[in-house]
Amino acid sequence: MSLILTLSCPDRPGIVQAVTTFLLEEGANIVEAAQFNDIDTGLFFMRTRFELLEGGAGPEGISERFEPVRHRLSMQSRFSVCDARIPTVLMVSQAGHCLNDLLFRWKSDLLPIDIKAVISNHTAFESLVGSYGIPFHRVPITAATRSDAEARQLELIEAAGAELVVLARYMQILSDPMCRALSGRAINIHHSFLPSFKGARPYYQAHDRGVKLIGATAHYVTADLDEGPIIEQDVARADHAMDPATLTALGRDVECVVLARAVKWHAEHRILLNGQRTVIFR
Repeated sequence: MSLILTLSCPDRPGIVQAVTTFLLEEGANIVEAAQFNDIDTGLFFMRTRFELLEGGAGPEGISERFEPVRHRLSMQSRFSVCDARIPTVLMVSQAGHCLNDLLFRWKSDLLPIDIKAVISNHTAFESLVGSYGIPFHRVPITAATRSDAEARQLELIEAAGAELVVLARYMQILSDPMCRALSGRAINIHHSFLPSFKGARPYYQAHDRGVKLIGATAHYVTADLDEGPIIEQDVARADHAMDPATLTALGRDVECVVLARAVKWHAEHRILLNGQRTVIFR
């Protein structure tokens, strides 16, 4: 069995030795290891992939035996099964480029996720989702019904056993309680013009300003709108000959790629939170 250990703790001598000694005593063979010492915060981060002998303990058993090491070093740690598909729910509104891209990558075995359901406040993509054999749930939402709608969304998310929620251009602001309920397991994507071009038609605003770079940012969802820990960003060059429609198409392509990378890294347990930042072991 192949497992992944991710951990963070206050930096001090002997952390790597403690982890590797424990794994050696468990009969594990380390096949991949990465670490990072953050001088600014004084924290240590580590991701280790290892093989256990056939018939060895699963992540629950080995996690229990790891408890003395975790306690002694004040660690936050997690053991995960390598290559296990993460149960995932996608949320979308009326822009379907990221949804379509994630569905295709999932169907093509390019993402280690298991899409359990798609939730939308519209019906535009019901047939697309249905063509993949995935349950589609429409949950209309207005200012007056937001509380009930979010309660229904959380009910669907929990019923699906989702360990990851992806806002694939879901154009509704999540309430503080919703953000707290999804803390650390919800990823959002937006264009990287923020805060320059907020509101509607950002690519038209960018065209009017003659921008030369457009991009996208994937981040974890927090109660601070579009200010959660950043996972991935990318840009594409623009020029004077591009009209707003061309800029929009170019921006959507970047959004798809950036979001797919973020989802992949999360599902592979490569991301560790470091306050308002992330540590990503690629």
